[in-house]
Amino acid sequence: MIFSAFERTVARRYLRARRREGFISVIAGFSLAGIGLGVATLIIVMAVMNGFRAELMGRILGLNGHLGVSAPFTGGLADFDAIANRLRGIDGVVRVTPIIEGQAMATISGAASGALVRGIRPVDIRKHPALSKNIVQGDLKKFTSDRDIVVGHRFAERYGLRVGSMVTLIAPRSRVTAFGSVPRVKSFRVRAVFEIGMYEYDNSFLFTTLKAARSFFKTGSGKISSLEVMLTSPDLVKTVRRQISEKAKSPVRIVDWQRTNASFFNAIQVERNVMFLILTLIIVVAAFNVISGLIMMVNDKGRDIAILRTMGATRGMIMRIFLLSGMAVGVFGTVAGFVLGLAFSLNIETIRQWLQTLTDSQLFQAEIYFLSQLPAKVDPVEVAAVTGMALGLSFLATLYPSWRAGRLDPVEALRYE
Repeated sequence: MIFSAFERTVARRYLRARRREGFISVIAGFSLAGIGLGVATLIIVMAVMNGFRAELMGRILGLNGHLGVSAPFTGGLADFDAIANRLRGIDGVVRVTPIIEGQAMATISGAASGALVRGIRPVDIRKHPALSKNIVQGDLKKFTSDRDIVVGHRFAERYGLRVGSMVTLIAPRSRVTAFGSVPRVKSFRVRAVFEIGMYEYDNSFLFTTLKAARSFFKTGSGKISSLEVMLTSPDLVKTVRRQISEKAKSPVRIVDWQRTNASFFNAIQVERNVMFLILTLIIVVAAFNVISGLIMMVNDKGRDIAILRTMGATRGMIMRIFLLSGMAVGVFGTVAGFVLGLAFSLNIETIRQWLQTLTDSQLFQAEIYFLSQLPAKVDPVEVAAVTGMALGLSFLATLYPSWRAGRLDPVEALRYE
């Protein structure tokens, strides 16, 4: 073994400080706690940031698709069924959905708010996993008429809507008549309520039939806003993009999720990197505490070191004793932080609910953070990197005090004893 039984015994006794050396033991305890809290905090924050990214990507791409195919100019995409059939034959394409999308004003019992109305065929909405698997009220099988509409949970909650309630939509473009401009108004009956878990979608997205949306927004006969293309993996967009251009056989405009949400996901990545650097400083500060504690221990144990040297202990043995003492603090602190960080990350939503009940306050506002639950996704590679970094810093922190202990002159240490 690297450390002999003698070195392990002496290092263990040095860590168990006696009454007059209690201050050194307190410093070692704070160093251990600092390393543990630093490792735990870093694991928890990285898990939450990964969870945010994964949840947002899953929900955004689950509802909007990985690629959008539209006409190169305004006016809508014509002959979309033929294009959609050709695109479905591309490897990696899971679903191609024609949609008509537009902004409208929704009015319910005198209250009004803006909403994004999306027209979709009844057969397509039933095949849409992000919607069909998250229906909390009603049934998509009853979504058949041009007067039917599907609304989000928070939208329904805000206006007290239930299945069977009426929602009136006002189009942004008015209808020109002999008596002037008249707003286009159409009433719909709520057939189902969905809850995706992302505040923006649950609060402002409304779904009606493709035919009703075409009539409401006046997109023109046989035209749609775009084709929503879902792939087996979001990483295939570059490969599939080229094939779509070839298969479309007509000029089209292709927008992928990376371009549409680039600023959003880049902001999350930058914030994640900055948080990693800032929280790493906690471990660095704890490592400096290890250095200061070991230096004080070396000064306090100068007489003992001198006696060990006169009894035959080599400089290497003295160095390894203090190296082992410092590494013990680092290893135990890292292990404690590892266990605490994983336990907290894997149960973070339960802990949040408990803290909200205890403090009687809202700790995670869905309106601010877009999600209704606090997500966490533990990445084993990141956890291993954090653990390795903590152990590495702890080891580096012990080198100088150990070298200083090994270089101690027994004669000088015992001169005034």
